[in-house]
Amino acid sequence: MLPIGPNVTQNKKKIINDPVYGFISIPYDIIFDLLSHPYLQRLRRIKQMALAHLVYPGALHTRLHHALGAMHLMCMALETLRGKGHRITEEEAEAAAIAILLHDAGHGPFSHALEHTIVEGVSHEDISAHIMDRLNEEFGGRLSLAIRIFKGTHKKKFLHQLVSGQLDMDRMDYLNRDSFYSGVSEGVIGFDRIIKMLNVKDDQLVVEEKGIYSIEKFLVARRLMYWQVYLHKTVVVAEQMLIKALHRARKLALEGESLFSTSAFGFFLHHRVSREEFLSDPQYLDAFLQLDDHDITVSVKAWAQHPDRVLSFLCGGLINRQLLRIEIQKSMPSKQRIAELRRACAKTMDLSGPETEWLVFRGKLRNSAYRETSENIDILIKDGSLADITDASDNFNIKALSKPVEKHYCCYPKQLFTG
Repeated sequence: MLPIGPNVTQNKKKIINDPVYGFISIPYDIIFDLLSHPYLQRLRRIKQMALAHLVYPGALHTRLHHALGAMHLMCMALETLRGKGHRITEEEAEAAAIAILLHDAGHGPFSHALEHTIVEGVSHEDISAHIMDRLNEEFGGRLSLAIRIFKGTHKKKFLHQLVSGQLDMDRMDYLNRDSFYSGVSEGVIGFDRIIKMLNVKDDQLVVEEKGIYSIEKFLVARRLMYWQVYLHKTVVVAEQMLIKALHRARKLALEGESLFSTSAFGFFLHHRVSREEFLSDPQYLDAFLQLDDHDITVSVKAWAQHPDRVLSFLCGGLINRQLLRIEIQKSMPSKQRIAELRRACAKTMDLSGPETEWLVFRGKLRNSAYRETSENIDILIKDGSLADITDASDNFNIKALSKPVEKHYCCYPKQLFTG
């Protein structure tokens, strides 16, 4: 390929063939430039659904797929709102597209599975904002409006709601996309109809009354996707094993043990980084932006041969899909039950009491399809009034979906299972 010289104009009006939506257009030159940036290209190497492919083999799509899809839906939503007479300047439209494109730029390896683990106390939203600030410097301040929309400080609040809210383009894409790649049809939503039913009243994003059934379907789909896919018991135990393996490796590394790792991963493996340090010292973001799924995978593969029996057991199990057994129940497993399992683990696997704590543990799952907060899903009634979806709907299930459901789990090696 010939280099792009100072007198050569590159065509940035590209079309991308997306398996979910068909052809997606790159709407602005700056979007092309951002997509070409290493910070965004890194998202090609981070799976959207972490370890869900251990249950649903097709779930191998990436964070970049999702970012492009969400940007496409944002452009559709902005066009709909403009068509209904709401003034959105070209600068605001560009900024909203940038904000949703970069909303997940701060995800680390294996996405939510390792959030708050590699860098403790820092969410992916914090890191995304940090990345946007750095890109804004590189692009001469051209992301300033996008950052205000992302953070919710721009005067038009409904633009922020399109990026982060109960009906944002992030959720709209990941439900549709994750359903497509996992093959779980329960997650399919009428995204196009929902977008066509969007409106704005009093600077708040609302849904016109005739779109109420599509919203009901959206909420039900979200609930089903969480229990059937995101919180599937096998996905949960695999992600917990990965988290445990990383914590065990860090403990050994801080104690002076020799552990294989890539240079970027080793930077975090051998240091505890506080939130303040990460957000103030550029070297930490530089190292983080070198991380992707491959750093973790190659390290886990190497650790499967490590002499530490706990680490090798966890990593070997992940590599060969020999996972811990997991029991899901309505109430928290008793301390007595956990103690019995740990004693059995110590005896069966010849481990010390403290070592069994890495392999026998309990936890909690929480699923809330709809939160009745200050940012409700408001339905615009024909007379101009607003009603929360739980009040406007005649489907009693929707009221129930607003209440969080909790389940508890207990994990332990399958070698202990006798019945």
